[in-house]
Formats: sequence, C-alpha cells, structure tokens
Amino acid sequence: MKVAAAVATDVGLVREGNEDSYLTDEPLFAVADGMGGHRGGEVASQLAVETLEKLFKKGIGELPDQVQEANRVVFERSVVDEKVAGMGTTLTAALVEGDRIRLAHVGDSRAYLLREGDLRLLTEDHTLVHRMVTEGEISKEEAETHPQRSVLTRALGVETVVDVDDDTVQVRPGDRLLLCTDGLTSMVSEQAVKDVLGAVPDPQEAAQRLVQMANEGGGTDNTTVVVLDFSDDAPAARPKEEPTSAKEAIAPEPARSRRRLPRKLLVWIGIIVALVVVALVGLRLYLDSQWYVGVSDGHVAIFQGIPTEVAGFDLHHVVVQTTISAEKAESLAFWQNLGDGITAENREGAGAIVERIRQDVEEMRQVSKPNQPGSTDASGS
Repeated sequence: MKVAAAVATDVGLVREGNEDSYLTDEPLFAVADGMGGHRGGEVASQLAVETLEKLFKKGIGELPDQVQEANRVVFERSVVDEKVAGMGTTLTAALVEGDRIRLAHVGDSRAYLLREGDLRLLTEDHTLVHRMVTEGEISKEEAETHPQRSVLTRALGVETVVDVDDDTVQVRPGDRLLLCTDGLTSMVSEQAVKDVLGAVPDPQEAAQRLVQMANEGGGTDNTTVVVLDFSDDAPAARPKEEPTSAKEAIAPEPARSRRRLPRKLLVWIGIIVALVVVALVGLRLYLDSQWYVGVSDGHVAIFQGIPTEVAGFDLHHVVVQTTISAEKAESLAFWQNLGDGITAENREGAGAIVERIRQDVEEMRQVSKPNQPGSTDASGS
C-alpha cells in the first residue's frame, strides 16, 4: 500500500507556545498534545514522539510497548526535573503495515478513517466527559460544550504505567486517515472535518484547511493534523514483447546452482542467535534496574546501569546531572569514593543520596565561611 502523508500545525490564537508534537517518518506517524504549562507540555510531547521514533528504528518491542516506554521516559523526566513536574501528554500513533494500520492511543487526540464518504472515529477519548457520556450521565451533544471536556482520565507521563489502547484497522486504496489533536475537534465539528477530507483531494491542502478552520472557530488551543492517503502501489503490468524472429529471441540464462548450508549448521546458527538475543535482553533488563550516583562533567549525577564498560561500551548513562560540584563532595571523607559510583536500590534511593551530598556540601560551605567583620568566634574572643 502506497502512502502520501501531509502535516500542518499551528499555535492557535490564544496560546503563547505550541505544546503539540508530531511524527511523520513513514511507516510510523503520530500526534501528541502536551500538558503542564508551555514548558512542561512541549517537553512531554516532544519526549514522547522522540522516544517512540527511536525505539521503532531500533526495532525494540511492538507499538504498544514503545508507547509504554515513552510513558516511562516522560514520567521519569517529570520526577527528576522540578521545572516540568506534573507534565504529561496525549499520544495517538499509527504504524502502516502493508494494508493494515496498527493504532496505539492514550488521551484525547484522535484517529479518523474516511472511506467512500463515511467518516469513522477509530479511537476513544480518555476524558471525564466521555466517561460521563458512556455512563449515561450526559448526552454526546452536552459533552461538546461541557466545561470539563478537556479533563483527561488517562495520559502519558502521569503514572509509572499507563493503559494503552491497541487496535488494528484494515485499509484499502482510496482510504484517508486523519490523526489530530483536540485543538481541531474542540473547534471544528465532525461533519465539517468530513466535508473537508472528502472535498479536498490534496492531503497537504486538506491538512492546512483543517488547521485554518480551527483558528477560524476560535483557535483556543494548538492544532496539529496529519493526513494519510492510501493508494495501490502495485506496478502496472508491462506488455509482453514478442521477438520479430526466432534469431532475435534470447534464451533465458540457466539458473545458477546455489550451495546450501547443511541443515544442522543452520539449526546451530539459529540456536546461537537466539541465545545471544536472550542474553542481550537479559542484560538490558538488568541494567535498567541498576542505579548509582557518580560523577559526570565535574558534577554529581544520577546514573542508570553499572559504573563500568565492556569492549569500549559504557554500561550506564546519565539520567540527571546536578549542579553539585563533585570536587567539593569528594573532599568530604564520607563521599571520597564518589568517582567509583555509589549504588542505590532504585531511582528514589539515588535521589536520596544526592540530597544527602547536597546537604553535606552546604554544611561544609557554611563551616568554612570566614567570620563576618564584627562577629565573634566560638570562643567569644
């Protein structure tokens, strides 16, 4: 299946910054709508799509697993960086696999499928008002203007684990897929979205027109739209050329014999490859569970992994680099082995160690501070 992709995004008429992010790296596409203020929302949505893209390119896990890992990355950043504490993001991702689309979804961004003039919503909003609609407390029409319609019940980065909606949709030539943040659906009716998608053949023009309509409707939020058009990519059959004479007919070359590896050898190769994969997965899981406090660029830092390297490859990486001077910390007898790494049971334990180092360094600074003019020393002289 051939895919033609287009994207449009806009800050809107009210917000100061754009907290939306998107991914259009065929065959993977996604939109994310950050929350937690301009700084936090922008960081959360960008972290989510970057993590998703990185894991996909490395072939690590299935799409829902990759979204789950993006949740962990956003959550940990929110915990360790007080500037973006409490941030989160929605994420709606689509992976094109031939004539199928794998969807993974968290939050109130949406995916729609337009087929032969009919528009179908493929995702479910994880919002308070949607829950109220499904439980019969309010109508769908009331939900569209409810004051709490933007309150999310599920988002990436809010908790250590998040439920990810996972679905697969069959597509065929002529279908059009829309991924969008709620900046579009809160300003533009589904009927108007359907009309534009059905009337504007060029995907880029359709995407830009939808964003324009969101701004014309009030533009109270950032709006991001990704439009995917599907067509048959089967090459046209080439006409068979008949030779003008028997002399011009070219006989096909005889097939070259190929040496095949013995079956037993193939089995052993498969076993060895499987063992290597299991070992690497086990090592990754082990390293992800290890934490320590050490030194990075002259400052105290929190690391994930173990403080060593194998064949030139570090088995650790910096998660948080503080502003605490490692030299000052190591001048204290209790922390003199900081450069070798001080292990912790978990991320919280590493944070507690850093806090103790910070307090000890501050106490040392206070003790070593010279007496101010006119003050007396401890003896009273």
